[in-house]
Amino acid sequence: MRVDGQCHCGRIAYEAEVDPEQVYLCHCEDCQSISGGAGRWAASVAVSDFRLIRGETRAYVKRSAAGTESHQHFCAHCASPIYSTAPHKPEIVRLRVGTANQRGDLPPRTEVWVSSAQPWALTARDTKKLDRQ
Repeated sequence: MRVDGQCHCGRIAYEAEVDPEQVYLCHCEDCQSISGGAGRWAASVAVSDFRLIRGETRAYVKRSAAGTESHQHFCAHCASPIYSTAPHKPEIVRLRVGTANQRGDLPPRTEVWVSSAQPWALTARDTKKLDRQ
């Protein structure tokens, strides 16, 4: 599915090809903390299927307790999260679905780290639920 989107202020815009089956909701504590919410809604996209068409992101390097790192790309002006990448999986971009104009057509198919989920935050839909990612 072809999507396009932008940050809240519009300085960053992108296009991507998203497989709706790859849309997930992550309930891990890092995603709760970084998003300021109950978790993060994202889609794994091949790097070849993602393109920034306007602006440049800024990146925060996040390290997990296990030592792996991920680069959290966001707009330096409005702080909208756009995507993340990880050195151990350079072929994948994790697109933040909430920035896509077609977000209403991309419900999560999987929920990960449900063991860390806020009890009120699990979706009512019939998603595949995993204790870890």
